[in-house]
Amino acid sequence: MKPVIVVHGGAGRIFKEREEGCRAGVVRAALRGYRVLRQGGAAVDAVEEAVRSMEDDPHFNAGCGSVLNEKGEVEMDAIIMDGKNLDSGAVSAVKCIANPVKLARLVMEKTKHMLLTDHGAHLFAQTMGIPEVPGEKLITERSRERWKKNLEPDSNPEEFQNDYAETCLRRTDRR
Repeated sequence: MKPVIVVHGGAGRIFKEREEGCRAGVVRAALRGYRVLRQGGAAVDAVEEAVRSMEDDPHFNAGCGSVLNEKGEVEMDAIIMDGKNLDSGAVSAVKCIANPVKLARLVMEKTKHMLLTDHGAHLFAQTMGIPEVPGEKLITERSRERWKKNLEPDSNPEEFQNDYAETCLRRTDRR
């Protein structure tokens, strides 16, 4: 059977000036995952590889490029599932980890837990030898600008999401 992988770049509005970079990032992630499958790797290995590619790409809201919390810090969540046995692992509110999907996979494979969060996830990452990166390395100029805009007195972050939903509906109506 010929392997197949499907990758999406998340949810959110993609502005014209970012379309090319986002599209290239999705293609790159799919090709990295596909390469794992072509070499006989497991589906969960391909998924992790594809997600890590997107976590390393500042065009996506994952890893480098994540949306900042109200303090201006990167806090990330990740989940991974092995469809073969339905095992899953997740982390939430992790900081200073370049690839939280790797940590989520370790939760799945090395613990009896399904989810570790914040301080517990941090301690587990240290125990597993996951390297820390300075939080600033995960912050892009785009993320910082969005954060500053959301701090403005009349800001409504939901408007951004609603505008995206309306755009999707219009595109669906055209089909």
